[in-house]
Amino acid sequence: MNNLFKDSELAACADDLSRRVYTSRLLGRDKTLVLHGGGNTSVKAVGKNVFGEDEDILYVKGSGWDLEKIEEGGFAPVHLGHLKRLAGLPSLSDPDMVNELVTHMTRASAPVPSVEAILHALLPWKYVDHTHADAVVTITNSVDGEARIREIYGDAVVVVPYVMPGFDLARLCAEQFSKQAGPQTIGMVLLNHGIFSFGETARESYERMIDLVGRAEDYLKRNKAWDIAPASNLPVGADAGSAIAMASLRKDISAVAGFPVVLARHADAQAMAFVRRDDLATIARQGPATPDHVIRTKRLPMLGRDVQAYADAYRAYFAAHEPLARERKTMLDAAPRVVLDAELGLCAVGRSAKDAAIVAEIYAHTMEIIARATALGGYRALPAQDIFDVEYWDLEQAKLKKGGKPAAFAGEVALVTGAASGIGKACVDALLARGAAVVGLDLNPAICALYQRPDFLGIACDVTIEDSLKDALARTVDAFGGLDMLVLNAGIFPGGCRIDALKTDEWRKVMQVNLDAGFVLMREAHPFLKLAPRGGRVVIIGSKNVPAPGPGAAAYSASKAALNQLARVAALEWGGDNIRINSLHPNAVFDTGLWTDEVLVSRAKHYGLSVEAYKTNNILGTEVTSRDVAELAAEMCGALFAKTTGAQVPVDGGNDRVI
Repeated sequence: MNNLFKDSELAACADDLSRRVYTSRLLGRDKTLVLHGGGNTSVKAVGKNVFGEDEDILYVKGSGWDLEKIEEGGFAPVHLGHLKRLAGLPSLSDPDMVNELVTHMTRASAPVPSVEAILHALLPWKYVDHTHADAVVTITNSVDGEARIREIYGDAVVVVPYVMPGFDLARLCAEQFSKQAGPQTIGMVLLNHGIFSFGETARESYERMIDLVGRAEDYLKRNKAWDIAPASNLPVGADAGSAIAMASLRKDISAVAGFPVVLARHADAQAMAFVRRDDLATIARQGPATPDHVIRTKRLPMLGRDVQAYADAYRAYFAAHEPLARERKTMLDAAPRVVLDAELGLCAVGRSAKDAAIVAEIYAHTMEIIARATALGGYRALPAQDIFDVEYWDLEQAKLKKGGKPAAFAGEVALVTGAASGIGKACVDALLARGAAVVGLDLNPAICALYQRPDFLGIACDVTIEDSLKDALARTVDAFGGLDMLVLNAGIFPGGCRIDALKTDEWRKVMQVNLDAGFVLMREAHPFLKLAPRGGRVVIIGSKNVPAPGPGAAAYSASKAALNQLARVAALEWGGDNIRINSLHPNAVFDTGLWTDEVLVSRAKHYGLSVEAYKTNNILGTEVTSRDVAELAAEMCGALFAKTTGAQVPVDGGNDRVI
């Protein structure tokens, strides 16, 4: 544990709530304590109501907020007295409890309070911190976990057996607290769940958390259950074989899920060491490290690639435990969220790249917890029924029913060439906006930093080098699992030059970029497009010069026309593979890298126009932008064009020569 507290930073906090925000963020910065919305914190403070009267308020973390980035608005202010009165009830259903929490907040716009708000209210300290610390969970999920916890902490913590979060847990904690707490008590361990610390100041509560978790880490070190990763399992890189295996696996998982998924591969040393363990079948089939992880990872990972067998086992798991629930449940999809494979490594499944990234991070911590608990004497997760109850919690079922319609391209993967600027960048933006995970290729290394988000991968790539394109495809599949959409946009437009003055090297350079690269990428992408869950789609960014070439642009016009003809042949050949290919022919899109000032002046002069007149020299008298082209390119990949292939659509404001 690393104590991140700084007096100088606390000095900037003006009140109890701002101090609560500060130490909450310190907890959130340590992924061994909390992950992706996990954990919760609170502070009890006095506020004034509209009448100027003092009121005791519990500010508790709101649902949906992450501790690492929480702000004051992320804490829900709830009347403390009402929470304590609720604790006196003999029973309270989860929906009724949430209703009571929401209807007794002092700010209508606040987020829904944590389901553990009543528990926070009952603890007799001003500040309360709760985490799912890896070290503590490792010990509670080991053989003789409770005895080990009592050995480590003595009377410093209250130990509470596992109960599902909510009203019943609050009541049990209050009961155990009255029996076990003493003058030395500074925390509470919930077996198979996590750990609480508390104090009269934000610093005291935070530093007690660091101290308590540090003791668990020290215990693991003393018992040789800390350093568990062997150094011999080296990372495994992307290659053509693993890429095809990934794309096939993704298609199978998508079929069971009922929707396209992102499948992100992690073949680092830690993952490869874990998936190649001799005892993997035993240790990985115990259950998650904490029950709340089941919402993201499902109860068990899939070992190997038999998706149907996994789905059958999941349906049997639902059939066995659903009848024991207090109310009827709607079965979730039967697809895995974690795949452990000796060749591929750890593969994380998600409806989006962000979801897959969360799954991967959770399971990376889970692998450490399982390995350390095994070294300590054996990993023991909660029984399947307890995990089922959290996975099918009525509060989670309600969220599913309220969930909005997924984005058009959720779970799908697109690759765009020439993506650093102009039409290519606009295509990236249009596809991201529709929910796709996007890979952008460009010669400009700035592509790598175009966006810092889990659903974008920028690759610096010279599209004229065949091996670079193959490597880019392998990296695409490694990152997201497959390829659904290909937008061929990369191109060069040399300055105006008549045929009699056109040099061979210039001709070949244009052909290499505008035609040959497109051919190679289409050929190499074909096996992956065949495996796209909803069918593959290719969009060719052509040019007005295909139907209506102009003098002085022989190399450009010929290369674009040849690429267009290639697309038409591909449409004929690939229709049986459920791949559709369509072309867009933009004209005079001036916010692109092709239109340098030199080229713009040259082409305007050729037509005897000013630059300004040339920009709107079309029948509609309008300027065509990169975004205009990109939006139509994205739509060509969508449902509106589902029955169209081999089409050529102008995006030029109306050109009399084309018409």
